[in-house]
Amino acid sequence: MTATIYKIADAATWNAAVAAGRFTGAPVDLADGYIHFSTADQVQETAARHFAGRTGLILAAIDAAALGAALRWEASRGGALFPHLYADLAMGAVKWARPLPLGADGRHVFPPMED
Repeated sequence: MTATIYKIADAATWNAAVAAGRFTGAPVDLADGYIHFSTADQVQETAARHFAGRTGLILAAIDAAALGAALRWEASRGGALFPHLYADLAMGAVKWARPLPLGADGRHVFPPMED
C-alpha cells in the first residue's frame, strides 16, 4: 500500500519501548489487540481526533515493508484502509521518531511526511 506508516505515541511510552527494543502498544492498542498506525494522508486527522491538545507526543515513521504479514490494512473511518500491526513493533522497523509539538493554534505541527 504505502512504504511509510506513522505512529503517534506518548513520549514516555515510546521511550520505554525504545529501551526495551520493541513497542507493544499504547493502551488503546492493547485493548484492541493490534497496534494502530496511519498513512501520511491520515495521520493529521488521527492527531486531531485522538490526541487533540495533548503535549509530550512522539511521531514515529515506520518502514511498512519491514513488518511483514503481521501488518494488515483494514477498513475504519468511512471505509478508509488503516494499517494495523498484529505483533509487537520491532525498533529496527522505525525510520525515525520525532517530537510532535503543538503549534500556537493548538494543532500539532508535523514534519514533512513520506509515502
